[in-house]
Amino acid sequence: MKKTTGTDPSITSQWRPATQAVRAGTMRSGHGETSEALYLTSGYTFDSAEEVAARFAGEAEGMQYSRFRNPTVDMLQQRIAAMEGAEACLVQASGMAAMTSSLLCMLSAGDHVVAGRAAFGSCRWILSNVLNRFGIEHTAIDARDNAAWEAAVQPNTKAFFFETPANPTMDVVDLEFVCGLARSKGIRTIVDNAFATPVLQRPLDFGADIVAYSATKMMDGQGRVMAGAVCSSREWIEEYLSPFQRNTGPICAPFNAWVVLKGLETLDLRARRQSANSVAVAHFLEDRGLRVLHPWLESHPQSELAHRQMAAGGPIFAFFAPKGREQAMAICNALELIDISNNIGDAKTLICHPATTTHHNMGADGRAEAGIEDGMLRINVGLEDPLDLIDDLGRALDRAGV
Repeated sequence: MKKTTGTDPSITSQWRPATQAVRAGTMRSGHGETSEALYLTSGYTFDSAEEVAARFAGEAEGMQYSRFRNPTVDMLQQRIAAMEGAEACLVQASGMAAMTSSLLCMLSAGDHVVAGRAAFGSCRWILSNVLNRFGIEHTAIDARDNAAWEAAVQPNTKAFFFETPANPTMDVVDLEFVCGLARSKGIRTIVDNAFATPVLQRPLDFGADIVAYSATKMMDGQGRVMAGAVCSSREWIEEYLSPFQRNTGPICAPFNAWVVLKGLETLDLRARRQSANSVAVAHFLEDRGLRVLHPWLESHPQSELAHRQMAAGGPIFAFFAPKGREQAMAICNALELIDISNNIGDAKTLICHPATTTHHNMGADGRAEAGIEDGMLRINVGLEDPLDLIDDLGRALDRAGV
């Protein structure tokens, strides 16, 4: 009997998440390779002019051009969709390509978006400097406040757009309430789930319509390539995202897709181990008297909600240097093991100062509105022994006078 390769959704949907992360989407060539094949090709040949005409007309199955489809990219899309519990997924060249495409593909001049004000700096920039230029307005709210969502809805509101947990404030949004409110009013929800991944949180299970990712982060997991992903219903993908993506070109490269495929095989292990490590490091910092924002700590104001929605708290959290920016930078500069980097999701522990890096382009007023203080540090806890990380942080805090 021929073994299942992972291309039949009716079978892969029955697998458990850890199995989906390793097997879903796998499509073997006639050589029977165990590792997914890497198809480095931009185009394809055809046996006849009639065959290529039928493919472009949508009358025959098969590849046309790698801006439209590629076998390696297809495998990644099927795997992420299976893990997410989504009908379909398209992958993009970067996380910001995914966020931008998910908004622009369905919004038009005169539409309105309600967005969480605590968000990655580039996401806020897209709302204020791209959508606004094309007549698409937005209202930024405190996404933790359920009443604020309802109050911000206008007759022309077409989308809710937010992160949970948010970058870098770790705000947690009540997915069930916000997604339920949106559906009751015919509004689509777009959830950036990059901090949690489908291993730790599945927004579609709470009623979200669209889930977007920077696959550069936890999905790759080793800081190697750029990629993004958008998951939703097959109808929405085919009606809105696919035509936009095919014609504007933010497609994921086959090599990048292959690297992320390999990363997904260990995502479950990494996400859970890094989550446990981050809790240990967060407890240490809190015990040193620092203010810490970690959704898995009792001190987090939305810890109960996080525990209801998530399987673990994730590897990323924020803490604060009590004396502000200069001391925060002194802590970074005194670290010997932990690297200074604006990336997240890596197997290596990384730290950055959001006010001067990831959220610099928001300006002082924008950062204040989003809750990003000058003393804030964001840390991505990796796979190192947490005791070594604690030792490194302890030395750095001492040297910085904390």
